[in-house]
Amino acid sequence: MSKLIEVLTKDGSYSLRSLFFQENFHSLLGAFEETKLKFTAPSDLQRFKGKSLNVLDICFGLGYNSASLLNELIKQKSYLNLYALEIDKKPLEYSLKNKSFLKLWAPKVKKIFESLYRKDYFEDHFFKCSLLWGDAREKINFIPSSIKFDLIYLDGFSPQKCPQVWTIEFLSKVSEKLNSQGYLITYSSSAAVRKTLRNLGLEIFTIKPSLNDRTFWSQGTVAISKFDKNKLNTSFNFEKLSVMEEEHLLTKASIPYKDHNLNSSKEDIIKKRLEEQLLSNLVSTKKWREKWGMTKSAFRS
Repeated sequence: MSKLIEVLTKDGSYSLRSLFFQENFHSLLGAFEETKLKFTAPSDLQRFKGKSLNVLDICFGLGYNSASLLNELIKQKSYLNLYALEIDKKPLEYSLKNKSFLKLWAPKVKKIFESLYRKDYFEDHFFKCSLLWGDAREKINFIPSSIKFDLIYLDGFSPQKCPQVWTIEFLSKVSEKLNSQGYLITYSSSAAVRKTLRNLGLEIFTIKPSLNDRTFWSQGTVAISKFDKNKLNTSFNFEKLSVMEEEHLLTKASIPYKDHNLNSSKEDIIKKRLEEQLLSNLVSTKKWREKWGMTKSAFRS
């Protein structure tokens, strides 16, 4: 799990590559930029200026998403109750040793991360933070049921590499922890993930690509528990799914990942889904790509 290689991304920020998962923690275009575009901006943190919020960061990793969140909340003097889930301590250890990473944030972020690394906990007048180490499928049960989250970040390795955190059963547990008007935000535009979230009763939106990068048709997904249509405006970083994206949800790619007892292996989850796809009468994902002139590399799942 801890076999990691340092990666320098195009925006000058550092990331890691997991040899276990055979996948990078971030896009090579930029770890810092990806965090801003796919997590911080869609969070619309101005809503919480001078107020308090609850946040759940699933698959904490190097801590980019939580660091960016903390950095913004420090500026606007908001109060935060943060829970983070992570199975591997090595990425956080790396972040605390990387001067380039630490320079991206206010000094207080380093202090919080050091406390999370040493004691799994940090608390002061503004922030209360807890980091639960272990399998997210298990550790999510350690969060008090009374706590509902305004924001949930889901940033695990891709569904093909780590399906355990993208199954119907796990996403059901996650969505139950959203409060009214809560946002679940992920970089994934996977049809299986989006269809699952919609079937769980969430309103689904696509994160707009940046003006500087039109490589991808979507930069991720925002799922809202009880969406107020009057609150969506053009200044938001997300919008309704396009016709192309809606059609993606009608293909075999939309067949969900399943993990009935929340303890299945990656191999079992993928095998069962593949068997279900082979028996399905849904349109093939290949035909969807051909219709819309998409190449396989043109989107991240």
